[in-house]
Amino acid sequence: MLTSLLALSGCSSLDINTEPLPDPEDNWPVEQLYSEAKKAMDQDDYETALKYYRDLEARFPFGDFAQQALIDSAYAHYKRDEPENAIATIDRFIRVYPQNPNMDYAIYLRGLINFTRDVGIVEKYIPRDESQRDPGAAKFALQDFNNLISRYPKSQYSEDASQRIVYLRNRLARYEVNVAHFYMRRASYIAALNRGKYVIENYQRTPAMPDALLIVAKAYKVLELNDLAEDTLRVLETNYPNYAGATDIRETVVE
Repeated sequence: MLTSLLALSGCSSLDINTEPLPDPEDNWPVEQLYSEAKKAMDQDDYETALKYYRDLEARFPFGDFAQQALIDSAYAHYKRDEPENAIATIDRFIRVYPQNPNMDYAIYLRGLINFTRDVGIVEKYIPRDESQRDPGAAKFALQDFNNLISRYPKSQYSEDASQRIVYLRNRLARYEVNVAHFYMRRASYIAALNRGKYVIENYQRTPAMPDALLIVAKAYKVLELNDLAEDTLRVLETNYPNYAGATDIRETVVE
């Protein structure tokens, strides 16, 4: 009986000793929790950083640390190639903290996320003509960077945003011209005409402009709108002298 009692007592002691201990960070103050998250970020350990940021928001939902944790979380998702989570997080930050002094960075970060959002894993290592990619995310990025420059023209991020705007406008204009060429090959002249006119109206001073004017002139010629074709060719020759193809359009009709 004594042996049995001792055995039972031992089991009871073991049960008590095997209870899980609380995580040490459960008792960390907000400053330490944010500091550890920042340290993980600096070491590119984004998974750990995101865990600490979630804990910080849960335990300390108000104040400057919570706001900064949210925007840092968006950046961590961005670095982990999780654009959907990154966009959702940055949108929540913009919606909940519209007066935050780092709003210019938030808008800039949103632009960066969209800027690389449609780049697949293979495309990161194999060069590809970006004007062939779906323009959806690029249009959002252009909107974000324009928004940043409009609202915060003196922001430290505005210069980089301006350079990206030039790149995005060129890329989107070239995409529209590529689509217009496709429609011309399919004899969908109205569709090609509309694509060309869209470039002329929305992407002036881009390298794709002369191609867009040429497509519009060619489409007008095929549709037997000769006056409009002539006007378009005149604009093309005035702004881009000696551009190849203008003379041929006057003399021929695409079959």
